[in-house]
Amino acid sequence: MIRYFLLSFGICAIVTPLIIHFAHAKKWVAHPSEDRWHKKTTPTFGGIAIFIAIIIPLIWLTNFKLFYAAIINDKIVQFDIYPLILIGASFIFLLGLFDDILHVKPHTKLICQIIAASFMAFVGYRLNWFTSLTLDTIVTIIWIVGLSNAFNLLDNMDGLCAGSGVATSMILFFFFRTSLPDIAIVSLILAGALGGFLLYNFNPAKIFMGDCGSLTIGYLLAILSLNYSQLNNLSNNFNLYIIPILIFIVPILDTTMVTFVRILSGRKAYIGGKDHTSHRLVIMGFSERGAVLVLYGIAFTSGLSALFVHSHDSYTSPIVIIPFLISVFLIAGYMAQVRVYPEKEFCLLRGRRFSPLLEDLTYKRQLLMVILDFCIIAFSYYLSYRLRFSNELFINYFPIFLRSLPAVIVCKYVAFLVSGVYQGIWRYISINDLSTYLKGNILASLLTVAVVTYIYRFEDFSKGIFIIDMIVILFLQLLTRVSFRLFSDVITRKTAHGDKVLIYGAGRGGELLLRELLYNKKYELKPIGFIDDNKLKIGKKIQGYPVLGTIDHLMLLCNRFAINGILISFHELDTASHIKSLKQFCNKNGIYIKHFSIELQDIQ
Repeated sequence: MIRYFLLSFGICAIVTPLIIHFAHAKKWVAHPSEDRWHKKTTPTFGGIAIFIAIIIPLIWLTNFKLFYAAIINDKIVQFDIYPLILIGASFIFLLGLFDDILHVKPHTKLICQIIAASFMAFVGYRLNWFTSLTLDTIVTIIWIVGLSNAFNLLDNMDGLCAGSGVATSMILFFFFRTSLPDIAIVSLILAGALGGFLLYNFNPAKIFMGDCGSLTIGYLLAILSLNYSQLNNLSNNFNLYIIPILIFIVPILDTTMVTFVRILSGRKAYIGGKDHTSHRLVIMGFSERGAVLVLYGIAFTSGLSALFVHSHDSYTSPIVIIPFLISVFLIAGYMAQVRVYPEKEFCLLRGRRFSPLLEDLTYKRQLLMVILDFCIIAFSYYLSYRLRFSNELFINYFPIFLRSLPAVIVCKYVAFLVSGVYQGIWRYISINDLSTYLKGNILASLLTVAVVTYIYRFEDFSKGIFIIDMIVILFLQLLTRVSFRLFSDVITRKTAHGDKVLIYGAGRGGELLLRELLYNKKYELKPIGFIDDNKLKIGKKIQGYPVLGTIDHLMLLCNRFAINGILISFHELDTASHIKSLKQFCNKNGIYIKHFSIELQDIQ
């Protein structure tokens, strides 16, 4: 099968430079604009090369005589996958090409996509999620159209759409390589074409694929994923729903978050912008390549998770599914915090009246924690059974787990509310909150044992289950809360900008000054590190910022880091022995010097 990958890879690698040259000659280029990410004029229509690299191997593989016989005999079930993909992909490619040239209206493009999706549903390719043929057909059409547009939206940074397509295509190949070799071959052809195009599309991109490329990629991948229901070795029906979602988690996450945030922010979801997951990663401090590689990693990790779930039974799958979905939930929460536009996010919510409880939960981000804790409680209780019993015994205890889970969830939430777990603000979580979470989990475990004893007389239950459960929940709660704090700190540090300054004084005053500079953006100062008279502090770090040297190293440090100013952090300014020489040095080198202090003043 590898020859099909090499064939499409080679065709795309050869054709793409020709398209680049032709696009330059015809002025088929994308110019920078406010709603686009790229900074230089770049040739487009790279989707033509991708389409050619896909279509040539498919034409080679298609038996047109059998296809013609199937049409004449009106036996649609005999249709081979290759001519169907040829027809559907060609239609979508032409739609994208017309959109790139003539800018087709959104509703016209949507109608054409629905027609292409309906064609595949008509010839029998469906998700098979529902017994109702009508419902399953509608959902299948939505799935195809949704993924086509999701990959179109994902084409927002150099190499992102093509690389994600390679990852998804290869994962699909591993699913189908033994049971459905024809689908596996198409997956390899698509992966090869995208790999060849990625040579020229990875940052810095020499060419963009355009809608004719991204729409075709999304359409083909959606069609290929429909074949998952045909596999003979499905371990359980749950896989039929969760596997396709895991495979496409990156485009689903990006499209869902962007659409949701745009609608709540009063923007049109179909108009481009710089608010995608890749853009938010760059705002966080990643390079463009780094942001794309992070999303590649998520795509591959999700695909590997899908392979694990596919090869294991429903009793084992939650070990991977739940932690991964919790991680995706957290990532979405992290990304949504990144401010992209100058106005406030979720502006449509302003001015609305909420109940006091909902308003309080929303303001303090505790609604997010309540939802997150639901997943943590269920997973911790499940994991406790898995850790306590062997696989054979766990199957016997699984009905007990399911029967008691609702009572456990209720007891945990009641205890957490009573103990004040949801009264803190996650951004300011500190070591002092540890006692609150510890008391909350102890109370939750005691309450759970009491309720289980009252309802079930503690029959068939193990005391070890509740001890393990308490430890796991406490660990996961603290881990998720601290992760938000760490994320907030990382964002603050990576996005710090302005004059570069050194802080003189690596003590408590210096730490307070550092925090003020990081979290009070009005100063527009970027701390580089500390200097201190105590040589023993050199090499140490305060809040991640190093003590770079003493005042004797000032000239070297200023030249090395292009320092604009020095901030004195301690209060006893007149006792500093080097202040006079420090002022002279700053005046001589054009560096400003300022003194930080905190004062309480009476209100007159």
